[in-house]
Amino acid sequence: MRSVSAAETAPTQYAWPVEAEDLKVRAGRTMAVDGLDLRLSTGVHGLLGPNGAGKTTLIRALATVLPPAGGQLQLLGRGTAKGSDLREIRRELGYLPQHFGFYPRFTVREFIEYMAWLKEMPDRQVTAAGQRAIDRVALSSHADKKLKALSGGMLRRVGIAQAIVHDPRLVLLDEPTVGLDPAQRVGFRDLLREIGGDTCVLVSTHLVEDVSAACSNVIVMASGRQVWQGTPAQLSALGGPDDPGDSPTERGYSAALGQAGGWG
Repeated sequence: MRSVSAAETAPTQYAWPVEAEDLKVRAGRTMAVDGLDLRLSTGVHGLLGPNGAGKTTLIRALATVLPPAGGQLQLLGRGTAKGSDLREIRRELGYLPQHFGFYPRFTVREFIEYMAWLKEMPDRQVTAAGQRAIDRVALSSHADKKLKALSGGMLRRVGIAQAIVHDPRLVLLDEPTVGLDPAQRVGFRDLLREIGGDTCVLVSTHLVEDVSAACSNVIVMASGRQVWQGTPAQLSALGGPDDPGDSPTERGYSAALGQAGGWG
């Protein structure tokens, strides 16, 4: 069976890679995303919010893991309503969940190539794509090690590599810098800026400084809704000397939450 490339199946044009209107998503019995409006363009978008704000639930909905419970959601120009064929969206989507599962006996190379195959990349492209993804997360010297032998930080980098191996049009990363040391986080920020040149990237994180350094747009969530959106510079300008935080961006984040009525 011949693999079909993303270019062959993608809509000819769409205004927003991510477009949500009054989106509602359940996490168990809780409406964790409750009436969210969101539009994301090409670039790197940071998603901030306190625990319980609905960030992970939103990421899972955008990854088509959780179905919307209400409202409208379009990804890469395609609807996600019940009965929709989600296969085309998933082929063009890269996703790193907060809790990343893997096959411990696979080597790094085997796992990344396997994930490329699952994304239906043409066989002739898999090896080169896998090596490029491994290089981009600085794991070339560990490519033939088994995953069970890697540190937590290295496993997180494997997770990033599998999310970008097929050059997706939409990349969703939930807490991608967990376990990375400061130098690795700087490298990750560089990679984000590179990917965001022609891709829509959404990064959920608790590290405000990563958002400030790598993102062109910031979304703040609280209680399942978007309560603020703007540039890192605008977020920094929002805070005042009396707002909690060790940097202008942290104080701006605290101010955005305060305006929304607290920490969720």
